[in-house]
Amino acid sequence: MKKIYFRSVVCLLAGSLMFSSCIGSFSLFNQYAEWQREMSDNKYINAIVGFFLMPIVGSFCLMADSLVLNTIEFWTGDNPVASNVGKTQKVMGEDGRLYAVKTLRNGYKITSPTGEVTRLIYNKADDSWSVSQNGVTKEIFRFNEDGKSIRMVVNGETRDFTLNEQGVRDAETAAHEGFFLAAR
Repeated sequence: MKKIYFRSVVCLLAGSLMFSSCIGSFSLFNQYAEWQREMSDNKYINAIVGFFLMPIVGSFCLMADSLVLNTIEFWTGDNPVASNVGKTQKVMGEDGRLYAVKTLRNGYKITSPTGEVTRLIYNKADDSWSVSQNGVTKEIFRFNEDGKSIRMVVNGETRDFTLNEQGVRDAETAAHEGFFLAAR
């Protein structure tokens, strides 16, 4: 009787952990899975090695994510494994040149091929994003308290845009105000 009761309690506790609403990003497991898919250029090698590593490494990563990392992410808002702070990536710009994008704790530092530095800065207290270039910082937008819209300054006027299709259309219209196309 005690064994059945103990098993029931263990199953209920395990179920409560697995089916709780604090599902995180599973960053450790996803990073392992990405590495496993890309460890070589040969998909067959990746699959064969994956058959042997997944039961051991994959299950460890899932358990670490489920019990520790996702819990930290739930309570703090940040997953320690998901952090890319300090990492720099090369990104191809629309102009065909490579830009260095470094992830900062509060945004991004973008260095152009000519050495010009632009920072995109997130202010958690204001829930806003700003751009900083040549010593001048200007707010780009801020999230409104309702969580359903953002506030921007467009042509010197403060405007709110809802976070839906209509808001996108309104922003597109506002971005193109003053531009008239002649049609023949």
